[in-house]
Amino acid sequence: MYDRGMSITPKERVESDLRTALKAGDKRRLATLRLLLAEIENEQIREGSEIDETRLFALVRKGIKQRRESAEQYRSGDREESAVAEEAEAAILEEYLPQQASEEELRSAVRAIIEEKGLEGPRGIGPVMSAMMERYAGRADGSMVSRIARELLS
Repeated sequence: MYDRGMSITPKERVESDLRTALKAGDKRRLATLRLLLAEIENEQIREGSEIDETRLFALVRKGIKQRRESAEQYRSGDREESAVAEEAEAAILEEYLPQQASEEELRSAVRAIIEEKGLEGPRGIGPVMSAMMERYAGRADGSMVSRIARELLS
């Protein structure tokens, strides 16, 4: 959906997708993108400058996490329709994240970092997490990396 070769800002990308959703009459996508655009604009005001892709990814991950938590709460309250709506919004937001690394790829990378740095035991988790989040920014789920690191360092 997004060509990284183009010199388009994250905000411009969301605005373009919002216009497309408006023309298509896709109400759920339109509402989700309006909320994301508002978050982007608020962040730009806080930062005093355009946001970059890394910051966009953080905003998107935050939005996905909020929607998944809401879906869980709706399910516990026996409100399946609302839970499905929240999950649909999370799926729309996921389109703005880069392709996620597979568990096998992450496991291999964690193993390589452990060997490279000679890490052992629970004290090695911090350095592994730091290196992995730097190498796989936006492409790795922190909880999965942590689980793999704990597993391999125990």
